[in-house]
Amino acid sequence: IVLGIDNIVFISILVDKLPVEQRPRARFLGLGFAMLTRILLLASISWVIQLKEPIFSAFAHEFSGKDLVLVCGGLFLLYKATVEIHHKVEGYEEEDGQAKKPTAKAALGAILVQIAILDIVFSLDSVITAVGMVDHITVMVSAVLISVGFMMFFAGAVSEFISEHPTVKMLALSFLLLIGVVLIADGFGQHVSKGYIYFAMAFSVVVEMI
Repeated sequence: IVLGIDNIVFISILVDKLPVEQRPRARFLGLGFAMLTRILLLASISWVIQLKEPIFSAFAHEFSGKDLVLVCGGLFLLYKATVEIHHKVEGYEEEDGQAKKPTAKAALGAILVQIAILDIVFSLDSVITAVGMVDHITVMVSAVLISVGFMMFFAGAVSEFISEHPTVKMLALSFLLLIGVVLIADGFGQHVSKGYIYFAMAFSVVVEMI
């Protein structure tokens, strides 16, 4: 559930760009794909373990398949969050609503692709954590089902809250920038404890509430 916070924030921000009637469907499909990705990765544990094997060395660090996925995912998250912040500040979202209607299906497809890309990165992190904690795949799959169900239950409320409060949306985008940097650092072998990240998020939210 804790590792799923990143997923909910990212999905909420992307889904906010869709027409209101399409948002629940996009959230359901996005989180459904997150669940499917986690289960498929758990079913391929031997392959996931191999991702931790070094492939090549650079910058005094041995890069594995996992590292490359984390770096690419972090770069994508930095790019996406920066673009969204730029659009929010510049006011590009305040375009004519009628101009967006013809491309609604295309927009939904593009957003689902972006969610799918980040789901793979977030799922890899969750699965590697699960493999390190438990030996039985049934326990891992059960935990995935419970956590995704929890995310599906709260995703709508979180998405609506972020959508209704511009300052919270900016804060959420800042969180995504922070997570992107942490993913890149992790890919380069510089591990940052998630506790620091979530403490910074919690502190910022408390300040926002005050």
